[in-house]
Amino acid sequence: MVNAAFWNNKKVLITGHTGFKGSWLATWLLNMGAEVVGYALEPVEGSLYNELNNQNKIKQVFDDIRNAKSVNSFILEQEPDIIFHLASQPLVIEGYHQPVYTWETNVMGTIHVLEAVKQLKKKVAVVVVTTDKVYENNKGNYAYEETDKLGGYDPYSSSKAATEIAVASWRNSFCINNTGIRLATARAGNVIGGGDWAVNRIVPDCVRSLKSQSTLVVRNPQSVRPWQHVLESLSGYLVLAQQLYHSNNKIFQEPFNFGPSRDATKTVGELIETILKYWPGAWEVDHKNDHFHEAELLQLNINKAANILQWAPTWNFDQTVEKTISWYFQQSKGETALSLTLSQIHSFIQK
Repeated sequence: MVNAAFWNNKKVLITGHTGFKGSWLATWLLNMGAEVVGYALEPVEGSLYNELNNQNKIKQVFDDIRNAKSVNSFILEQEPDIIFHLASQPLVIEGYHQPVYTWETNVMGTIHVLEAVKQLKKKVAVVVVTTDKVYENNKGNYAYEETDKLGGYDPYSSSKAATEIAVASWRNSFCINNTGIRLATARAGNVIGGGDWAVNRIVPDCVRSLKSQSTLVVRNPQSVRPWQHVLESLSGYLVLAQQLYHSNNKIFQEPFNFGPSRDATKTVGELIETILKYWPGAWEVDHKNDHFHEAELLQLNINKAANILQWAPTWNFDQTVEKTISWYFQQSKGETALSLTLSQIHSFIQK
């Protein structure tokens, strides 16, 4: 479980802290008394980061993770205890439009972080966040395990698989005899939650349609995904970091899947129908055949995280969707992003 006392006064660097996941993670860490520092691109207008209003609580640099000199300087200056590397180009469709940028950001950005970490003269735990899409998808009814073959049909997925290979290489080459550097990767499911406004993601697209009272047009309603609330994946990252920091046991310095229980692996259509239970609206299928390729079936096996980290999902599928949509709905009625986010963090911890 997440140990709030552990995080009190820990210096934690989040790369990508202005993104969706990074904003939730920073808020949770600040609430536990951590000293949070951040390295990321400047937040876009209307982002969750801006809505949470945590700017004055975080020492931060706004710069590109591809800037090796800047990354190196900031990490050596801050000397964090723990690093969560979330900075990335996180969208499948955007990867098709900008494949070179996607690879530079996801692979070389990670290497820039790891090269800086090599120079730290202290104990540091590093969790590199990749994705559930790192596996070579065989389209079978199978939940992928951490030892399965890596792959990636599209530029985004393949860049994240390459990131996994790079991390393993750096760990074997530079960390194996350095007890101060503890390095692991985290592969999460399809994360949803309040405050995500990314384009070409199903929940933000659905909420935009609901707010404008227009019909949502869906590309692939039969695609199956392991849906989980953002707090589920973040709790996994936090528990993994705790273990890395406490112990130099190599069992923790590996990849870990953090996904939902099997009953939360649902089709896009089932997700939308559940959303509409809590915020009524309309949707239809886009029957055009000019869409980019996306995996039809994706499931994660989370036995390793359960057995080694004693981590398990907290909310079921219906609770995950209800929490997500209630966040957006209540915000549309005037509730602040910070109060809603903190309320859900507290609810998650109590559960």
